Amino acid sequence: MTSQKQATEAVSSNRGKWLALALLCVVQFMVVLDIAIVNVALPSIKSDLGFSQADLQWVISAYALVFGGFLLLGGRAADMLGRRRLFLVGVVVFTVASLLAGLAWSEASLISARVLQGLGAAIITPAALSILSTTFTEGRERNIALGAWGAVGGFGAVAGVLLGGVLTDALSWEWIFFVNVPVGMVGFVLAPFLLKESRDAATEKFDLPGAVLVTAGLSSLVYAITQAGRHGWLSVETLGVIAASVVLLLAFVGWELRHDEPLMRFGILRTRTVSGANVAGFIMGTALFSMFLMLTLYMQQVLGYSPMKTGVAYLAVAGTAIVWSAVAGQLVTRVGVKPVLVVGMAMLTAGLLYFTQVSVDGSYVADLLPGFLIIGVGIGFSFVPISIAALAGIQPAEAGLASGLINTSQQIGGALGIAALSTIATSQTKDSVVTGVALPSALVDGFSSAFLVGAIFAAFGLVAALTLVRRDELDGEPVPTLVEEPILAA
Repeated sequence: MTSQKQATEAVSSNRGKWLALALLCVVQFMVVLDIAIVNVALPSIKSDLGFSQADLQWVISAYALVFGGFLLLGGRAADMLGRRRLFLVGVVVFTVASLLAGLAWSEASLISARVLQGLGAAIITPAALSILSTTFTEGRERNIALGAWGAVGGFGAVAGVLLGGVLTDALSWEWIFFVNVPVGMVGFVLAPFLLKESRDAATEKFDLPGAVLVTAGLSSLVYAITQAGRHGWLSVETLGVIAASVVLLLAFVGWELRHDEPLMRFGILRTRTVSGANVAGFIMGTALFSMFLMLTLYMQQVLGYSPMKTGVAYLAVAGTAIVWSAVAGQLVTRVGVKPVLVVGMAMLTAGLLYFTQVSVDGSYVADLLPGFLIIGVGIGFSFVPISIAALAGIQPAEAGLASGLINTSQQIGGALGIAALSTIATSQTKDSVVTGVALPSALVDGFSSAFLVGAIFAAFGLVAALTLVRRDELDGEPVPTLVEEPILAA
């Protein structure tokens, strides 16, 4: 009887793990979705709220910057205060911010709501990934869970542009934000029942100054890149803001090295695989965020697609990413993380190179579909192994830090990529404007240049995957040095 009872409890516990994973993946899908879902709606938002072309990118960048800037603090807070507790706080903040974004009446109100959304996302994501990493044991079980997590990240990035087009055309752009409200409410209700509480008993202090310094430094850098298109790269304004951002980031490094409980423990990067995952994640964010923005603008401003048609056009990359993410999840346990990641980064590079040939009178079949299919493979084969490699050998007590770090790399890479590639694209068009609208040929020249630079960035990600990711570190077990204090579920 005792053995039968134990077996029943084991089955129940195992089922609970996978239900918890399903909840975490759904909420994470909502967070990732909100990065890309805005792209297709940007022309409608610009028209309704009176955004300038230069300021429009801040609807995306404001979210990505705050998301990336506060992820490390969110991860450390989750380790200290309780991962489930912070997950619930993040869901509330994100849901309320989504409602406010849908009700926005001006440029300032929408950007403010996006900032608050980014803060909610920065709390949710590291807490969720920490819960995942402490729920599943390292090895095949955790790889399967992380494979599902990575697949959600990859699919969410492309499903956002599809759903954004459908909602914008069928209802209005406000619904790209309203759709988060019921998801957030359901997540808040289910989390106490499906997620167990845990925290790192050794973490006692917040590092708020570190979070402020890194966020201010990165925001300044993005702002400088954005302004470079208006004032020039060597202008006093651009160079001054770049200098300020460098000072702030150096101050962050100096502060972290002296702080007894730093926001960012740089020693974690001594594991080359973790470093490689973060470099690849940064570059992937740089390439993908900007690619979706450029392709959306190309389809709507050059090919004349409606928001709905633009969203449907992304079905090819969305469907391909789903299929190949599932394949990647299986392959990482058979051939290893490194070969899968190398293929993924190579395909991202190839896809971006393909898009450099887009033309004024282009067609979907010739100019877009082949690139979409290639990029779909790249997304599936990149997100999954990066999610696994970022936690290679990480102790449970530092799960929040590691998960915050990889998401920071992706979000900051995305914000910088959007700023840099948007500046490159618009610099080609500012002298070719008729009645306030850039000529299609100039737009295409700008997009082609941006895709080329994006492909170069992706190629650096391929080099990082080849040189930094190590099989022995992926196979190794973590050495426990900090005490983990479990807290029983309510």
